[in-house]
Amino acid sequence: MIKKVDLGLAPQGRVLFAEPSPLGLLGLALGCAALLPMTLGYGLTPAGLKTAGIFCLLFGAGCQFLAGMMSFANKNLFGGTLFTAFAFNWLANWWALNAVAGGLIPDGTIILAVDIAMLVIFIVFTYGFGFFSKLLFFFLLDIDLLFVARLVKHFVLKSAGLAAAAKLDLPIGLFTLGLAVIALWLAFAALINLTAGKQLFKVPGPLFFAPKRAGFDWSTRFNVFDTLYKHWREHAFEELSVETLRQRVKEAGVERDILPELFYLQEYGALQLRTEGASDASLGVPRTARLTAGGIDLYEQLILKKYDFA
Repeated sequence: MIKKVDLGLAPQGRVLFAEPSPLGLLGLALGCAALLPMTLGYGLTPAGLKTAGIFCLLFGAGCQFLAGMMSFANKNLFGGTLFTAFAFNWLANWWALNAVAGGLIPDGTIILAVDIAMLVIFIVFTYGFGFFSKLLFFFLLDIDLLFVARLVKHFVLKSAGLAAAAKLDLPIGLFTLGLAVIALWLAFAALINLTAGKQLFKVPGPLFFAPKRAGFDWSTRFNVFDTLYKHWREHAFEELSVETLRQRVKEAGVERDILPELFYLQEYGALQLRTEGASDASLGVPRTARLTAGGIDLYEQLILKKYDFA
């Protein structure tokens, strides 16, 4: 009897939401855009500060908090932690801008302590994201440099005065601009590449590589199934010689011996072997093979996803 295969992975691996990273990245880019004029000396009036503040609240904090919560729900620890933590940083930016607009200057010593803590956090995140993509690594590195520039400005302000500290506004503005540009590129890559079906916005691979975890190698079994399924599509239940099967699997790049897989799949009921040289079919030398109806159905469910109607 043909049965629908249930691997039992849905509760643990279920994705509850569409990929939320583009939302968080777009919110980050818009928040940076709101702050950028102030790093260049524009929009420093109460109206300008409040205007920038509302963008920090809605896009910087709102979009990233929402992206962080959805990332956590999708079991994305790194993305959820980064977006959520950064969302509260944008909330602090919103409060600071509104405070300055109302004549209240936030305490510089507390801001300094928080900036140092944030820099330490983002340095560690920078290393971690290097295992995902070079571009993500440089994205976090830009954030690190932004906080370094803020810290240097604080100490220059204390030691040399406002005029000297103002010279650091340009580097801060450039790091802010770079952050917005990289965020937009990553967001467009996630949105447009999938829609267009090609890499219009290229994202390079990892900078660092973790040791590979031990896992099951599906290549032999998949290529045995794939070859026999294609043979069935052309020749129905006509048997295929094991030598031909072995050669085709080898041409697919698999060097491992296929005999253990053949006997396993026969025992499972997905494969029928014709053997010779022993009275017990499981001990003889296999000469021909073909998929059973159950094997065909198993391949169509697991590989071709015939019951996935979405």
